[in-house]
Amino acid sequence: MSDGFTSDGFTSDTSSPLSHRVPDLGALELLLAVARLGSLGRAAKELGITQPAASSRIRSMERQLGVALVERSPRGSRLTDAGALVTDWAGRVVEAAEAFDAGTRALRGRRDSRLRVAASMTIAEYLLPGWLIALHRQLPGTAVSLLAGNSAAVADRLRAGEADLGFVEGLDLPADLDGAVVGHDRLVVVTAPSHPWARRRAPLPPSELAATPLILRERGSGTRQVLDAALASHGGPAVPLLELSSTTAVKAAVVSGAGPSVLSELAVGEELASRRLVEVPVGVVRLRRDLRAVWPVGHLPAGPARELLSLTRS
Repeated sequence: MSDGFTSDGFTSDTSSPLSHRVPDLGALELLLAVARLGSLGRAAKELGITQPAASSRIRSMERQLGVALVERSPRGSRLTDAGALVTDWAGRVVEAAEAFDAGTRALRGRRDSRLRVAASMTIAEYLLPGWLIALHRQLPGTAVSLLAGNSAAVADRLRAGEADLGFVEGLDLPADLDGAVVGHDRLVVVTAPSHPWARRRAPLPPSELAATPLILRERGSGTRQVLDAALASHGGPAVPLLELSSTTAVKAAVVSGAGPSVLSELAVGEELASRRLVEVPVGVVRLRRDLRAVWPVGHLPAGPARELLSLTRS
């Protein structure tokens, strides 16, 4: 039965992890450089380390392997017979590491050549175009695809692995998503100039807003989520006059005089400036929300997704 020692008296513990028994790549590259250049000093210079550091690394490798690898003399450094054999094996390990490195670089290149973004409607229409233009300046070779939907749909895309980064407008995050606030938004009550609310002087009571059938986005949208929470203490919003799946459709219906709505300030800036819509002041009610970038828990954005996230914060 083996007593755990080699014939040279060195321990041979094959039960320990391989990383504890095999020299690291830096040490193997140094040994290969000594063999090629015939000098520990020249090998150290080529690898950008000091000669004492190179000597220390060789001695550490010799202790780890239990054999002498390099003989040093005033004329230079030469490999021992064991050192020559270890150098041959080291060459194969380094070649395998180079193939590994080339493969992972290819994977990164493939990842960095595309970016899949899922965003809720307001962010997709009014903020993302500027962010994506800035991203294109930094990463012109990256192909970007954008999937627009409500906040619930964005979360589903991320869970299914169909998007690398998401943007939502709701009040809080599902437990399985992480995120970072990238901006803020305010919801405003808007109506056509012909609507009686457009001529109000006093703020609209939240109770009247809650009791009035509105033209609204569908359930699952960030806008609807914020409005439901804001009016919860007043019984929640009345049954919608119309329920539409896009901000553009809601705006068109309000401009036509069909009824009032509650929409993102980002979405109605142009219509308010041209007086096609009028903002109606409202009494004390919370109609603000955070805009968030989101991703699955434990999967921090990488590559182009990380660059886009950085751009949203700047």
